[in-house]
Amino acid sequence: IVGKGLLFDTGGYNIKTAMMELMKFDCGGAAAVFGAARATAALAPEGVEAHFIVAACENMINEKAMVPSDVLTASNGKTIEIINTDAEGRLTLADALVYADKEVGCESIIELSTLTGAIMVSLGKGLAGVFTTNDELAKELEDVSKTTGDKSWRMPLETAYNKQLESKIADLTNCGTRYGGSITAGLFLQHFVSKKKPFAHIDIAGPVWNDKTGATGFGTKLVTEWIRRQGISKE
Repeated sequence: IVGKGLLFDTGGYNIKTAMMELMKFDCGGAAAVFGAARATAALAPEGVEAHFIVAACENMINEKAMVPSDVLTASNGKTIEIINTDAEGRLTLADALVYADKEVGCESIIELSTLTGAIMVSLGKGLAGVFTTNDELAKELEDVSKTTGDKSWRMPLETAYNKQLESKIADLTNCGTRYGGSITAGLFLQHFVSKKKPFAHIDIAGPVWNDKTGATGFGTKLVTEWIRRQGISKE
């Protein structure tokens, strides 16, 4: 279980012009992962080994900060042209996913992140978007979502949109155009997990925060129950 851990996101040199005071919730994915880790430890489900991974940092402006046009090399060797420094979470998640896939050797990977504002345009603030090419994993998450009340909806991964991530100087760029932003974010992450491995990216940007009450803990119940069922399915 991988979580985005941006403890605060200013946007970097592509600085945010609105909602910056709320950007402490950009670690909502990490919070869900740590919550699930605590719940899973308490439940101690049999028949499953779970790993909880967070790549934590802040996105700030300083003399070491990346600027648009910089090229970053991910831990799997892929080069990434930075088009927008406010598309930073996926850069940290790239290495976290490679670690879960190659170093830990996880059989299945679920990643939670407050990754895009575009998902809120699509689904509002009540639902998370689920991006996966694995139909079995999609069905598992749909069933768990109904049980736990962490509402979600499967979104498309239109491979033609990969063209938006093409770069002249690197293997890919870190973001596409303004259209289909949540989809291109999901496509970007696929470059860092083995194609045959069940993998789901869950964009929780909408339901992770309630304007009246604050943080919701969205995603914790979802992945905790999914982990529990993995053990049951192997009995």
